[in-house]
Amino acid sequence: MKLFNILPVSALVSNQVLCMHGGLSPDLHNLEDITKLKRPSDIPPKGLLTDLMWSDPDKDEQGWNPNIDRGISYTFGSDVVNKFTKKHNLALIVRAHQVIKNGFEFFAKRKLCTLFTAPNYCGVFKNDGGCMKIEPPLNVTIIRLFFRHKESADVKKRCENLPVKLNPEG
Repeated sequence: MKLFNILPVSALVSNQVLCMHGGLSPDLHNLEDITKLKRPSDIPPKGLLTDLMWSDPDKDEQGWNPNIDRGISYTFGSDVVNKFTKKHNLALIVRAHQVIKNGFEFFAKRKLCTLFTAPNYCGVFKNDGGCMKIEPPLNVTIIRLFFRHKESADVKKRCENLPVKLNPEG
């Protein structure tokens, strides 16, 4: 666990794609706020670092709400995503920490993508995995890793590439 306390908490790809483990925070006013976080550090019970690790999008809510399912951090609506991406001139936010049946899921008119890379998480979820490839200028491809009960020797049958068209209008 000590390794996770020193890893970067987010990445900015080509100044257009913000990546993190969890999600957005009401304490994230500027992208520079992330660079001011002290590392190494444990995850505190609340605040910017906590939210970058544990907040979740919620398609049924708007604004910021307590994250009842996790008991920590917040959930946020598509309005939060749209306002944040517009303010910071971002094409996409990519996050990772929710099991998604198909390995990936878009939110807020393709302004946020949840990727879950582990097929058949913990050996019980029977979910596919998802990875993302970004190439210049901003060509995004989702690589879906299929969960199979029996491993296929043919790698082409275990994954598929899905080109993604982002929604520049928001």
